[in-house]
Parts: sequence; C-alpha cells; structure tokens
Amino acid sequence: MGVVAGPIFGIILYEYGVEDQLVYADGTSLSIVTEKTNFDLGESISIKIVNSGTDELKFHDASYGLVIKQLDSIPIFSPISSQVISKLNSHEEVTFVWDQIKNNGDQILEGTYKITSKSITLDGSIIEKIVTIHIFK
Repeated sequence: MGVVAGPIFGIILYEYGVEDQLVYADGTSLSIVTEKTNFDLGESISIKIVNSGTDELKFHDASYGLVIKQLDSIPIFSPISSQVISKLNSHEEVTFVWDQIKNNGDQILEGTYKITSKSITLDGSIIEKIVTIHIFK
C-alpha cells in the first residue's frame, strides 16, 4: 500500500485583530476595516466602513459616522462633511484615508486610538462599531 503525498497548505495569520474586523452576517452588521492595527507615526491609515450585514444602514452625515477618538473617548478627528443622510446597502463600503492629523491641525502623538462609526438600523436604533489601532514612533 503506497503513501500518497499531497501538497501542504499553510495558513497565514495576519496581524492579530485584523482578521476579526470583517465578518459578514445576516441582518444588521457594521464593520470597520484597517489593513493592520499597528502603524508608524505619520503613516496614512486607510479606513473602510462596511455594511457587513444584509440590512440597509443609514448614517447622519456624508462621513458615514466616522470619528477617531483618543483612548479616553475624546474625539480628535472626523472628516468634514455635510449633514445629509448617507446609506450603505448590504456589502457596500466606503474608504477614508487619515493622515494622523487632528481636526485642529496638530499631528497626533504615539499611542492607542479608537476608530468608531455609528449607524442607524432599519428599526431606528443606533449601532456603533469600534476598532482599536496603535501608533508607534
């Protein structure tokens, strides 16, 4: 009886946390996706806001509820946008790029920050998603 050797498929694990950012679900689901969770000071950060559910999501503004906060929840950045109702249908996404500059024009310092988005569900309730990132010198 012979032994059949087959290819071995390796599993590549990306930086901890990123693989958990986007999980598609039935019903209402909001996701925030970054390409990694650790960034260098001054590095551009690409942020995707994704409707990862099957229900439409609405947002109070054209920036899709995006707010970046210090760890103590003090807001430091949100894109300048008009106050119009924005929508994301199932599996639609929008991307923002943040240059690590606060709304007041100052460069952020190294540390841990929270990227948040709030959405309005079909039944009118609010859901919020938070992703934590780390900035290093």
